Amino acid sequence: MSTTHETSLTSTDGVLARLRAAWTPPSIRLQRILALLLLLGQGGITVTGSLVRVTGSGLGCDTWPLCHEGSLVPVAGAAPWIHQAIEFGNRLLAIVLSAAAVAVLVAVVRAKRRSEIIWLAGASLAGIGVQAVIGGMSVLMNLHWWTVALHFLPSMILVWIAALLYMRIAETDDAQPQRRFSSIARTFTIVAAVALSLVLITGTMVTGSGPHSGDAGVGMEGRLDLDTRMLAYVHAAAMYVYLFTTLVTVYLLRRDHAPKDAFRTALVLVGALLVQWAIGVTQFYLGVPRWTVPMHIAMSSVVVAFCAFLYAHGRRRMPTLV
Repeated sequence: MSTTHETSLTSTDGVLARLRAAWTPPSIRLQRILALLLLLGQGGITVTGSLVRVTGSGLGCDTWPLCHEGSLVPVAGAAPWIHQAIEFGNRLLAIVLSAAAVAVLVAVVRAKRRSEIIWLAGASLAGIGVQAVIGGMSVLMNLHWWTVALHFLPSMILVWIAALLYMRIAETDDAQPQRRFSSIARTFTIVAAVALSLVLITGTMVTGSGPHSGDAGVGMEGRLDLDTRMLAYVHAAAMYVYLFTTLVTVYLLRRDHAPKDAFRTALVLVGALLVQWAIGVTQFYLGVPRWTVPMHIAMSSVVVAFCAFLYAHGRRRMPTLV
């Protein structure tokens, strides 16, 4: 009898131990891993969205939230199967991204992180919902250029938010924020971020007037009726302004002996900008071949993320847990 009773107690203790372990607040390491997955997902879905555009699959699913009238999933013969697969696959990735955002939000709430971190996690999840609605609008409006631009630009904001979240999670909540840059260096990081927003806006205008409408059946209907070459020059000018302000920031960080992690981030950002510049020049002289578009979009996310990293380095709660 006693052996049976002891076995029962041991079993009960094991269940309780597992329940306590399951309810243990997630570690900072786990929170950062989840935040990194969210950041990669935010950037990745912009790449799959560009694949939708350059393959002409934007109306592979011609309605929203259903794929086709009366069907949540692709329908044989409703559109070319490859177009349906690419567009529907992009929509499925949005569900995966939502799951990542929920996981991050639950993790930081359970860990009782400070309000700034919880707000950033909540904004990421809310932003994905808003993006789903904007994506549906672009489909229902037959991919008019401005709806596609409205779909892309919030994605860059969400990449920025996810990058900030990744950085802030590493901080100690009860530490006092410390300024790590000089005032002028901090100002230039903000000026550079504003310049980057102009680069992104003018980039959507170049795309809106260019050859890739997003669907093979749409053609140039609903495109931006401005000269693409002229818009490309404006976009390039904005890019050079952004590069200049970033280089000034790097100089100031070097002059002021800024922390090494911040300075390394600035150097990586400059490297990413040079890669993006090379892709853009290639697009200009080759007439925007399809294969260059996903590369350009991917590097946009990289540049935005490292711009956000650099901004976050300027003011942190130390010591950080990395």
